[in-house]
Amino acid sequence: MGALLELVAVRAGYGGGDILQGVDLTVDEGSLTCIVGPNGAGKSTILRVVSGLLRPSAGTVRFAGESLAGKSPRTILARGIVQVPQERSLFPTMTVWENVRLGAYSLRDRSLVEKRMRSVCETFPLVSQRRNDLAASLSGGQQKIVEFARAMMLDPSLLILDEPSMGLDPKTRTLVFKTISSLNESGRTLLLVEQNARSGLGIATHGVVMESGRVRLEGPGLEVLNNPEIGRLYLGATA
Repeated sequence: MGALLELVAVRAGYGGGDILQGVDLTVDEGSLTCIVGPNGAGKSTILRVVSGLLRPSAGTVRFAGESLAGKSPRTILARGIVQVPQERSLFPTMTVWENVRLGAYSLRDRSLVEKRMRSVCETFPLVSQRRNDLAASLSGGQQKIVEFARAMMLDPSLLILDEPSMGLDPKTRTLVFKTISSLNESGRTLLLVEQNARSGLGIATHGVVMESGRVRLEGPGLEVLNNPEIGRLYLGATA
């Protein structure tokens, strides 16, 4: 596996202050990379930089060997980087089917859209099972699964997930993480930011711990999770 996404000495922030303090990060093709760390460590700032929502003040971001410098979020999306946000993003008064089809809004080939819908239904049976139900009628976990399905309509090269377990009960959280793991096992490359370190690192092929805008610890997911240093780096937070 080669590097799909590379951040080299990236600095970025808001209002003239850098939150990211020279971040080096590599996401290999086919990997499931999970970033954990306390609030304010810079996890979400990395996602904003990769998605083109925030331009770094220094450093380089490369995707599939090409610099993303100066590229708009729309261009980056078209390159194959798709992000599922932390906040619930389904349209509550639209059906599950309608919400998923919206993921293909930029596609002009109708036959391709139908092919993607069939593929998504195979991967996420919930979409066909609840196709005529309003999104508002789904549980929080079911809505998150539908958000994953919608993102897959663009057949992303890199799927970014921002805090997918936020606000979910333990049983539903387990379902969401099983779905994420299955996507990776099917060959998808994922970049995951997660507050629940135990669950996120437990399924990750590569784990990254951030603190104060820097990468402090990284390695195979389980190795990072079991590293005695993680307690200090995670500022005592329970996983």
